Amino acid sequence: MTSISLRQLRYLAAIAQHEHFGRAAAACSVTQPALSMQIKELERELKVVLIERRRHGMQLTEEGREIARRAGRIITDVRDLVDYAHHRNSTLSGALHLGVIPSVAPYLLPPLLPVLRESHTDLELHLRETRTDQLLAELADGKLDVLVLALPVEAADIETLALFEDPFLLAVPSAHNLSGKVRATPELLANDRLLLLEEGHCLREQALAYCHLRQVAQLDTFGASSLSTIVQMVAHGLGITLLPRLSLDVETRQSGIKLLRFAEPEPARTLGLAWRTTSPRRHEFLALAELIRSLEAAKRTGARKSGARRQPQSADKA
Repeated sequence: MTSISLRQLRYLAAIAQHEHFGRAAAACSVTQPALSMQIKELERELKVVLIERRRHGMQLTEEGREIARRAGRIITDVRDLVDYAHHRNSTLSGALHLGVIPSVAPYLLPPLLPVLRESHTDLELHLRETRTDQLLAELADGKLDVLVLALPVEAADIETLALFEDPFLLAVPSAHNLSGKVRATPELLANDRLLLLEEGHCLREQALAYCHLRQVAQLDTFGASSLSTIVQMVAHGLGITLLPRLSLDVETRQSGIKLLRFAEPEPARTLGLAWRTTSPRRHEFLALAELIRSLEAAKRTGARKSGARRQPQSADKA
């Protein structure tokens, strides 16, 4: 019987990811000779050449790429097996690797983290904030356990759960000649410079889809990767932008902008959770979903009762 170790598979998966022996060895916390020796042993066991070694680098063979892909799946299954053993009788405890998109993290995490810390003292939370495509890749690789992102998600072997709808509002400079009673429309946006996040952010794609825009002269990003930067630009008269309601408590602290609601049907995004269908921690993710929903519901109820949400120079409440 062929003897293949999980360590060898991890080393091969690291080489496939980094495409470099030295970087793969560093990622696995081993020396390069030790990693190379294990890969050669794996090749002997499988009786196949996995890596084409060149004077100025290396490259996975076609067989090497396929075996690395299968190795990644095995490694993820092993992680899920360990998760099942450790979490089968617990809820939100132990290590949890949570990924969040940048247009959600600054607004959802501040109220969520203190509640998690207080109500789940055994939880060891690890956060990762980056774009959707990178989060999904790391989820598939087993580096992340669950994601908070905008739905829908088109990825195999991923289960999703909707959390709540997050409508968009139009942010314009406070000196803009639009009345607060005016409802924004795609046509209105086309007549001004629309500021959006840089390419790769799902919020950008959602805004473009609503405006029926792809390539227009008025569209600009300035390479911005945060909504706060975009809001600063709007406040200084450089253009207009779409803001999700989730962001208003933070982003409307900035003076110099006013908000307009959109005409029906108002554009919105659906925020939700995503995890591997093979994960044994589904019951924990459902508990996390209920916690997030309850916090959002309490926030909206409180805002309606007290008028606590600031909307600078806005004549129309969201």
